Amino acid sequence: MKEKQIKIPGPDHPISIQRNTARVVVSIAGHVIADTRNALTLHEATYPPVQYIPREDVDLSQLERTDHATYCPYKGDSSYYSVPAGGKRSVNAVWTYEDPYPAVAQIKGHVAFYPDRVDEIAEH
Repeated sequence: MKEKQIKIPGPDHPISIQRNTARVVVSIAGHVIADTRNALTLHEATYPPVQYIPREDVDLSQLERTDHATYCPYKGDSSYYSVPAGGKRSVNAVWTYEDPYPAVAQIKGHVAFYPDRVDEIAEH
């Protein structure tokens, strides 16, 4: 099996992580799935910013782990969850890096949501 390539963020592919001072609330099908004042905003290259929410501020009982997995050479292996309340649209709506690479170690213990697979990711 081929070994996975590990890349370090830099000028050609910058990644920065800052604490979000706003309250971040994620809702699906009328349910609040996450509510936090401790989100981390990850900016990566030209991608839209992503809110990483601490697991303790997520209603994990609303999530269902799936077998889906992806790999990012900058962040590592990611695992996925679906939100059954959201139906087919919310399959694999949530991802997490359980053992992220050192360059993004702050996102360990956090999850992120695809904006198009939830009803809203609101910042207050």
